[in-house]
Amino acid sequence: MDDATSQQGSEAEVAARRSRFGALPEPVRVEDMVEERPASSHDPDRTAYNQDEWLVRYCL
Repeated sequence: MDDATSQQGSEAEVAARRSRFGALPEPVRVEDMVEERPASSHDPDRTAYNQDEWLVRYCL
């Protein structure tokens, strides 16, 4: 293999490498990295409790 052929091969490799790795990727926002999901599904019975109901049941 002569120098001209190896030089062309290396130039092609350099161009391919530069096209693939020549620029940094776009920055990712922190908001896009976090996924928020509720830990459990909504339970209507859990919030249906009235804190003052025991007053009516036991004190009146």
